Amino acid sequence: MESSNSDSDSNSAYYDRIVALADEARCDREAFEPPATPDEERAMEYLQTGVGPTVGLYIEARTADEPVRFSPDEMALLERAMNDWLALYARCYDVALDPEFTVREAAELLIDTHNITDTAQLLTKVPMCSDEISTND
Repeated sequence: MESSNSDSDSNSAYYDRIVALADEARCDREAFEPPATPDEERAMEYLQTGVGPTVGLYIEARTADEPVRFSPDEMALLERAMNDWLALYARCYDVALDPEFTVREAAELLIDTHNITDTAQLLTKVPMCSDEISTND
């Protein structure tokens, strides 16, 4: 998807990267087939190729020499992409989740934890036990 020239005043220099992330997240969500059993490897892939780069872009822009102000459309696309991937991450553990986290929340956790897996677990509470997926009822 290309950025339009009419939006160039309201959108940041990150617009094309944001659109690409949002498109990729939407495609991943549309193509998702739930695994028969929890799939930690696939869950980690969504974090490493989706959530991490999305939150990383936000952090990069906000910590630049001149912090970027995203347009409302850019923020909506960033948050939808991140939340789509967090939903897929949770579904890999057979947890249905329709997250509505802000990218800022995720960024603050990532800065605190230095780990995208810990960030996702703190946000989603999935999986319940960080050491292993078990049914210790």
